[in-house]
Amino acid sequence: MSDLFSAAAEEQLRSQSPLAARLRPRTIDDVVGQEHLVGIGKPLRRLVEQDKLSSAIFWGPPGTGKTTLALAVAGTTKRAFEQLSAVTAGVKDVREVIERARQRLGMHGQGTILFLDEIHRFSKSQQDALLPAVEDGTLTLIGATTENPFFEVNAPLRSRSTLFRLEPLSRDAIRVLIDRGLTAMGTTATLDAKDLLTERSGGDGRQVLTSLEVSVALSHPEQVLVEHVEAALGTSALRYGRDDHYDVVSAFIKSLRGSDPQAATYYLARMLEAGEDARFIVRRMVIFASEDIGLADPTALMIAVAAAQALEHVGLPEAELNLAHAAIHLATAPKSNRAALAIWGARADIKNGAVGEVPAHLRDAHYQGAAVLGHGTGYDYPHDDPRGWVPQQYLPDELVDKRWYEPSPHGREREIGHRLAQQNEEAHQEES
Repeated sequence: MSDLFSAAAEEQLRSQSPLAARLRPRTIDDVVGQEHLVGIGKPLRRLVEQDKLSSAIFWGPPGTGKTTLALAVAGTTKRAFEQLSAVTAGVKDVREVIERARQRLGMHGQGTILFLDEIHRFSKSQQDALLPAVEDGTLTLIGATTENPFFEVNAPLRSRSTLFRLEPLSRDAIRVLIDRGLTAMGTTATLDAKDLLTERSGGDGRQVLTSLEVSVALSHPEQVLVEHVEAALGTSALRYGRDDHYDVVSAFIKSLRGSDPQAATYYLARMLEAGEDARFIVRRMVIFASEDIGLADPTALMIAVAAAQALEHVGLPEAELNLAHAAIHLATAPKSNRAALAIWGARADIKNGAVGEVPAHLRDAHYQGAAVLGHGTGYDYPHDDPRGWVPQQYLPDELVDKRWYEPSPHGREREIGHRLAQQNEEAHQEES
């Protein structure tokens, strides 16, 4: 009888739960997105289906399905499943889970999976309390975190766990979630309403289902329209179709290249407001820093990479500050594409057959018999010269006159050009 009432209570709670909780899959087959992990033949699926999953860390942005995936694993495996949140649990709770796991293992031979949400919130001592049970196989730990586990998870615990990186959900996956949500709530939505929800999701499945639930409440009992989604999101619909995506990104890059910080900031804001994937934006900035600025401002690449790292650590909306910081720096930096031209030119020549023998004095001389072959003979060690460099041949004989990198007169490259010219002059003087 108590089981009957418990089941009824559980069903009642499920019906009153947020839509995201109601749609959580029961098995790994129902998971939406993360195809690189749960697709047919992919690593996580294979481990779960064989019930051989060892301790793991699920790492990724909010709303990518870390908890969902852990619960799907629980529904697929034969092991018992325990769940704790590092926000509210302490060492006492961990020890109680470990004791129950030992009893199951001893009495029934059944293993236990502990899902620890927000594992990065556990202190070092709290994480250490898990280590013995993980080491001896009493527990299989699944930790979930939005933070980089290399910074936030103790090295001993991390080294005993497989890291699974979860990616923001694709637009196709988001659309599947929207359709499932509409079916679960017994209603429909216009194509424009679905498109707006998809575009503004930012790859966050939980966020899109929350917005959908509010939209349905506002439209009830009618179909969900764009105005309902706008009200739920607290914003107006901004036209941003496939053509707009390519056009705005193109305008952003050309504004950076044209050294216009006003336009660069505008197009950055337009992409963010349209729900463009921020990681796509910052990837383009990292590429731009080397392709269009290069050695004219060597700090540009550092700032672009720092913005990418900040986006991972901070997330939107706060990371818009880091993106703006980087975009304005890139726009106002001196420009040079000489580094890009150098590698493109060198690779093109190599593809066309410009491949010569490595000069003998540059070859590896760290093995027995190398000297007999003349390898390393005549090599001048630059650090032994007071100038820090020596004029000697580095390119193959067939390519000795090739010049792929030619510094521009812009920014720091002007100094590089002067230095190379001076070295070239000294080399000619020594030859004569």
